[in-house]
Amino acid sequence: MKLIISLLLLFCVVSLELSAQNINGRITSSYYAFERAESETISNKYLRSYQNLLLNMNYQKFSLRTSMSLENDLLKKFDSDPRLRFFSLYLEGRNIADLFSFKLGRQSVFHSVASGSFDGLSLNVNKEYFKVSAYFGGNVPAYNKLELTDQFGKDYVAGTKLNVYPLEGLNLGIGYLQKDFKPEEYSALRLDENNNPYQVIVSRGSTQFKFMTAEVGYSLDKYFSTDLKFDYDVNFARTHKVEFFGTYSQISDLAINFYYNFREPLIRYNSYFTIFNNIENTSEIELGADYKLNKNFTFSGRYGSVNYSDETSQRITLGVFSRYASVSYKKNFGYAGELDAISLSSAYTFFDGLVTPSLSLNYSSYKVSATAPKNDLLAVSTGCNVRPWRILSFDLLGQFVNNRIYKNDYRLFFKINYWFNTNLDVL
Repeated sequence: MKLIISLLLLFCVVSLELSAQNINGRITSSYYAFERAESETISNKYLRSYQNLLLNMNYQKFSLRTSMSLENDLLKKFDSDPRLRFFSLYLEGRNIADLFSFKLGRQSVFHSVASGSFDGLSLNVNKEYFKVSAYFGGNVPAYNKLELTDQFGKDYVAGTKLNVYPLEGLNLGIGYLQKDFKPEEYSALRLDENNNPYQVIVSRGSTQFKFMTAEVGYSLDKYFSTDLKFDYDVNFARTHKVEFFGTYSQISDLAINFYYNFREPLIRYNSYFTIFNNIENTSEIELGADYKLNKNFTFSGRYGSVNYSDETSQRITLGVFSRYASVSYKKNFGYAGELDAISLSSAYTFFDGLVTPSLSLNYSSYKVSATAPKNDLLAVSTGCNVRPWRILSFDLLGQFVNNRIYKNDYRLFFKINYWFNTNLDVL
């Protein structure tokens, strides 16, 4: 943490010494009101406040970027309030010496099971025919606290990836990632040789993910594209996931999509859940099409099937989309339960973006098996966005939910957005 704070202070001091700099970002203030039934006779009202800041400080090829939020309840007092979360805080350098880019600090990574945030360093070397990326850092603590892990050797994420482009439209990639989790100590009661209880501290070895990844992607004239991804679990010596996506759109106004995946359960190595031997894999296939009738209407349809060890589950999705509204219907049946759901949403802008009202209606009927009782759910939300100036907007959203658990549940959400972008000349 001292390193991150030092980088922040250093960048601010250096920025003030430069002849020009840019500061941009967004400030959001949100309020969320709802009522919760604590028992059959007692209910409490809550008003949660969320203050969010997205801030970028830029000079030529360097930037300091941060995203944070402060949450608090204005009606109730909680031990955890106010809670400050830091989602990102890093120094970025882009295209240094026309060769590499880097990020140092709290940042995000998207690499199979390692996707998330970490505190550390990432490097990217990007040339015409290849790209190499690597990263290493500590796992982010709970609730995105502005703290560093105290056990980098047992609580970290690391990985690397190589992508090559030997032909136009062809992408080949291979990578490796490892994510270790610091074990949490806990106390437990044990019996001695005389059956007398005593308390012990249990500390287990670290658990981890360790994967090899591969990817093949190909696109042709924007009409045909495919992407195949493969994840191999090194610890368990087995294939974890195979994922394939393809789309064909050479026929005028028609796009055909195909999706397939094979997935093993994701279990940490040396974790408690490895003792279960009845957790099995699934495979999924989906075929869909989108047809553009004209500039105002598009029809969409999907059929999918999930295969378990001895059972299957199917789903059908149909939809109509337009510039002003969309309606969709979804049906699930088979081993995963039965569902009929219809959704309607609409939004329209008046007065050149000054006012944008919206409406959403969702109704579903579901049951976990063919012989189980049926449950109904109704959710309605309506809202309005008002943007009197380019840099300022207001959102008001109301929601109503009614089902077996939540009877006549009302919620209210209000948000203020302020965007800023300033070029400064500092002597």
